[in-house]
Amino acid sequence: MEREITIYIIIIVYMAVMIGIGLYAKTKIRSSEDYHLAGRRLGPIMLAGTLAATEIGGGSSVGVAAKAYGAWGISAGWYVIATGLGIFLVSFIAPYMRRAVAMTVPEIIGRRYGNSSYLITTVLSLAALVALGAAQITATATIVHVLTGFDSHYAIVVSGVIVVFYTWLGGMWSVTLTDFVQFFLIVFGFAIAVPVALSMLDGGWQFVVNNVPEKQFEFTRLGWKTIIGLTVMYFMTFATGQEAVQRYYSARSERVALTGSLLCSLFMAIYAFIPAVLGLIALAAFPSIEPNNALATVSVNLLPPLVSGLLLSAVISATLSSASGDLLGAASIYTQDIHARYISPDLTPEQNLRLSRLVVLVVGLISIAIALWSGEIIALLMFAFTLRATGPFAAYLFGLLWEKATPRAGLWSIIFGCLAGLGWQLAGEPYGIMAIIAGSLTSVAVFLLVAWRETSRGVPPAPSAYPPAPPEA
Repeated sequence: MEREITIYIIIIVYMAVMIGIGLYAKTKIRSSEDYHLAGRRLGPIMLAGTLAATEIGGGSSVGVAAKAYGAWGISAGWYVIATGLGIFLVSFIAPYMRRAVAMTVPEIIGRRYGNSSYLITTVLSLAALVALGAAQITATATIVHVLTGFDSHYAIVVSGVIVVFYTWLGGMWSVTLTDFVQFFLIVFGFAIAVPVALSMLDGGWQFVVNNVPEKQFEFTRLGWKTIIGLTVMYFMTFATGQEAVQRYYSARSERVALTGSLLCSLFMAIYAFIPAVLGLIALAAFPSIEPNNALATVSVNLLPPLVSGLLLSAVISATLSSASGDLLGAASIYTQDIHARYISPDLTPEQNLRLSRLVVLVVGLISIAIALWSGEIIALLMFAFTLRATGPFAAYLFGLLWEKATPRAGLWSIIFGCLAGLGWQLAGEPYGIMAIIAGSLTSVAVFLLVAWRETSRGVPPAPSAYPPAPPEA
């Protein structure tokens, strides 16, 4: 009992510190741009920290440990390596994102391709962010369930309420500051957890080797096709995902966007295989638990109270932080791309700020409902990535990089890319090709075909994605 009390106290104190940071961040908010983009003042270290903390959420911690416990073994670490490689590739697009001086992904689509493309992308992005928020709430709930013994559904509700409050409090300033602390704590906490957990086993690493099937140690068990597919998938989804793109928009400059992104990819590589090793330790010591509970079970049963409390605090906060970014992204898209455009174009900054907070509440409730219905983590992530990346991928990428992109190329690539991606997923991903890859490649092919046809007919390029340069003094 004393052990549990110690863990509870550490988590409560840690969460109080995070809420304190959020309250401090709230004092910095003067406008909707401060709330959604931290005033576009993030430096490279802060940008790298908030990007990494956003991606090291439920999928890259609880989800990787669960996959290592189950089908993938130690090769589950490639899930995080692929994430870092995806961010590395996005780094070279990041300066163009920042140069656009936008707030959302649909905003860029709308500038270049018109209202129909804009509306479709808005709906896809909003639906995906709600699903992503549900996945992160589910990941948080698994920790709460194992730690407290709460019913899983009750744990989802409690976790979801905390996420909504945390996001409502301080917007991007709050998310960035807490992300910065959380990322370094989670890497430090996980790095300590591995040797400490092994020291609690009779025989240490040899105990794991003796009690885990040999196939679980195959370094590339999930297959090179899957590894490459994950890398391509993450490049595609981070290049179009609001929760990632919004952070690039928040950078102080184009150079900061590039530098911070490259640093983030390095941070991910350092962290990659740590949760996978913890998943194998869980399999060796606790062979009959639910895979989603692997990380929390090791923390509660093998680690000393201080280490366990810090690790669980970091995991809970990281998953909350990822969910917070998803909810904030959804609020940005609704206020900027739906309400301000179609319902009330004359919102004052104060009204926009109040509306953003209201949307966070509504989106949070919907995400909680999805989490209660599904209970999956990786599956929800994959669905959300497919939904938001397959259609808009080519339109957004070419919209930033290619001046000669044509209006209908954007629209048709969004429609056919999305249909191909979802159709491929419903078909069970034939030939082992991920739906997001099939859909995104379709969107690229359709975009180039329509752009070539329109250009050959003399159709002028779509308007620029970038605001006009200020006049010289």
